[in-house]
Amino acid sequence: MSHPLQNRVTPFGEIVATSARGTMMGNRGGCLHDAAQRLRRRRWASRRWIFCRLSFKGWHRNVMTPGRYTELFFLDEATAMAADHRPCAECRRADYRSFQEAWRRSDLPGAARADDMDRLLHAERAVLRDETVRPDDLPNGAMVARGEAAYLVNNTRLYRWSHQGYSAASEDGGSALWRLLTAPAMVRILASGYTPGIHVSGN
Repeated sequence: MSHPLQNRVTPFGEIVATSARGTMMGNRGGCLHDAAQRLRRRRWASRRWIFCRLSFKGWHRNVMTPGRYTELFFLDEATAMAADHRPCAECRRADYRSFQEAWRRSDLPGAARADDMDRLLHAERAVLRDETVRPDDLPNGAMVARGEAAYLVNNTRLYRWSHQGYSAASEDGGSALWRLLTAPAMVRILASGYTPGIHVSGN
């Protein structure tokens, strides 16, 4: 029996091995694995971190082919955005356009072009984020953390994240402060009208 590959991304941006399947694929700009399909030390190859459809134009890939980009998998779009990935401009063209439009409405600096967006998003990845927020103040699709647990904010409720899906949190966000997981720029994009895909268990 083969072991699961280390290619599943958590909301914290970590890449782990699990048998659970994601609903979305993505990459971090290049090859992160060796010929034995094991991750090397580095966790990104360029600042172009994207998420993609699982299927597109009937294309087929052998996951973690040596020398090819490393396919990563996410529970859903909210997870991918918490892990600092944006929509692919090719296979998710409509979502990419919507992301650009929300970027413009949010008054984030730079033009809403891929290079400009990726430059700012990558700069935010490089900063150790310790911002605390009230979940009630966040838009749908944003994520917060309490210790090592991640929570989705959706319709004023909190849902605890897992590789298999979400479960209703035992407590509401209320006025308590939680650590913000989703990067500030992504939060502004969500607040400016971008609607992320959320796993059915988070509704």
